[in-house]
Amino acid sequence: MKNMTLINMAKACGGVLHGLDAASKEAAAQEASCVVIDSRKIGKGGVFIAAKGERVDGHSFIPAVEEMGAMGVICERKPENIGIPYILVEDSFKALKDVAEFYRKQLDIKVIGITGSVGKTSTKEFIASVLSQKYRVLKTQGNFNNEIGLPLTVLSIGQEHQVAVLEMGISDFGEMHRLSKIAKPDICVMTNIGQCHLENLGSREGILKAKSEIFDFMNPEGYVFINGDDDQLIRVSPKISHAPVRFGLGASNDIFASDVISKGLFGTHAVIHGFLHVFPVEIPLPGEHMVWNTLAAAGIGFLMGLNSEEITRGIADVKAVGGRSNVMKLSECTVIDDCYNANPASVKAAIDLLSTAPGRKVAILGDMFELGADEKRLHEEIGAYAVEKGIDIIICAGSLAHCIYEKGQQKAKTGTAKLYYFPDREEMVPALSNILKKQDTILVKASHGMAFEKVVEALAKISLVL
Repeated sequence: MKNMTLINMAKACGGVLHGLDAASKEAAAQEASCVVIDSRKIGKGGVFIAAKGERVDGHSFIPAVEEMGAMGVICERKPENIGIPYILVEDSFKALKDVAEFYRKQLDIKVIGITGSVGKTSTKEFIASVLSQKYRVLKTQGNFNNEIGLPLTVLSIGQEHQVAVLEMGISDFGEMHRLSKIAKPDICVMTNIGQCHLENLGSREGILKAKSEIFDFMNPEGYVFINGDDDQLIRVSPKISHAPVRFGLGASNDIFASDVISKGLFGTHAVIHGFLHVFPVEIPLPGEHMVWNTLAAAGIGFLMGLNSEEITRGIADVKAVGGRSNVMKLSECTVIDDCYNANPASVKAAIDLLSTAPGRKVAILGDMFELGADEKRLHEEIGAYAVEKGIDIIICAGSLAHCIYEKGQQKAKTGTAKLYYFPDREEMVPALSNILKKQDTILVKASHGMAFEKVVEALAKISLVL
């Protein structure tokens, strides 16, 4: 890792370096092979950051990483009987961010930062897939998009990488400012401004303000791509050299789509217009919202020198990520696994997708968190929306999901929808085999804290009635 010596890391994080022989030029000049907080991922010549988490204290693993060949440790208290150098700091998590920020400055690499209320992960996958047709790309893995995950992702950038595509997620003011300071993006993408994290951010205007902190440390010569169909984002005008590039379905955008034809669960056909090109694409992931993700990826592809053939191929190569609009064909039913997280906009988009499926349509819905004072009303809206979109069976689980159920029941009096309510996931799962039928298409959607991935696991195992 370029310039990642113990001396430089100590300076970067304001720590005190102990145990390095000042006369040993070789030891002082040695660059770390990796920097990790998971002791299982340490490699020979790596640096381990010992941090105290909710369940385990990383300091207890210091002897183990020394045996595994670590060249040094960053820690909050003096280790006992240690034979390798260590950097003593007040806060290991702050040190992680400081060290990642220092490492980012050493890298000659294009960094793309992606934020927004909905679609960050899918947009990241589209952009990474397109750019990988021409470049060696590193992308955020899993949910590594916060103040721990993002610095770890930056620290995983290797010499071989030419582009890093980083997902940047927040829930409060100031977080994006800190993430931007670490990532220093050359290109920023804002997908949309929806109703999420309202508990801390208050309103969509507050969400826009918080997410706009992504511009605080971006390259002033860089580019910003924004969803031009979003009524909040059209007001975005960062202080950089280039005007924002707007993408969307409207023809007034810099890059837009026409001839959008849904193929239901099998994706969407569209024609892309922009950067003096017009060409058709087949989008493999289902849902009209994937068109916006495609447009962002296509625009960045053109900006970074790809041609329409490479972009088309990259879009076709995109794979679904577990828990995010992942269509699973099981032996007895089809499951739309969209359980990773939820807010009103993403739940409605998922219901839109379910409504295009053939046969009986089933929505298994749970609580949406961090919605603030309007949480009950926003859940009620989902209940009404699901009935209006023609969903046949609506199964609700969770205390807030009772609002989905009650409003849905009111709406269903004049329709054919059937609703079920359970106080929690544990009580709901055993009842599913008596509600669901073979050939059903089943949407699973809730906030991450509801652990609805266990519902998806159960659906893969149960036997359904005819």
